[in-house]
Amino acid sequence: MENNSDIIYGKNSVMEALIAGNREINKILISKNIHTDVKISKIKELAQEKGIVFQFVGKEKFQPYAEFNHQGIIAQISPIKYLELDEFIENSDISFRSLVILDGIEDSHNLGAIIRTCVCAGIDGIIIPSRRNVQVNSIVEKTSAGAINHIPIIKVNSLVNAVQKLKENNWWIVATDASAKDNYYDVKYNDMNFAIIMGAEHAGVSKSLLKASDFVVKIPMQNNFNSLNVSNALSAIVFEALRQKLKN
Repeated sequence: MENNSDIIYGKNSVMEALIAGNREINKILISKNIHTDVKISKIKELAQEKGIVFQFVGKEKFQPYAEFNHQGIIAQISPIKYLELDEFIENSDISFRSLVILDGIEDSHNLGAIIRTCVCAGIDGIIIPSRRNVQVNSIVEKTSAGAINHIPIIKVNSLVNAVQKLKENNWWIVATDASAKDNYYDVKYNDMNFAIIMGAEHAGVSKSLLKASDFVVKIPMQNNFNSLNVSNALSAIVFEALRQKLKN
């Protein structure tokens, strides 16, 4: 659950936050019972203008916030400011940079662990989608053990579009899939700008992203036991990339 510092609640407070634009809002939850309210209509309009996700939900979604006078609306805010992909690309003038792209990671603890791993392995940035993926919150921040402050987090509306833009700017895309023919250590990471796509533990990387990738790789498993945690799987790959870099 988010704590008080992770949310803005109440119609006026949420509207003012949207108008001011000085808070990084992950998502806005709106009660289904107030969807015709005039202020809610204005909030929806502002959210759409700014590309902020809003969702109409049942009353059970507001149970964790029962202590607050939320008036049927909660804005979940991020403890960090996300970076734009264009800004990252424009500042990527150093050869052979690296990214991790997350497709459908749902657990805050996993995201925190992934961020920590990426910082330790020298990854230059992490891309997450604005929908169907956990956003940065206080749990992520705590689990990362402060690593969240040492790596850019890039939020995009479409991972497919982000991958296409990276490819147009001389990036190579490496997707992970349990049924891939090639192993993760067969890729020459030190010869290119690369982005590694990691999918959710059950669903994996989406078919559209697999199709858009230059390489599809797997981590070989023993005993037909294929349940490696996504943060552990990522560790194997990014530290192999680091090994190759240090070897040269």
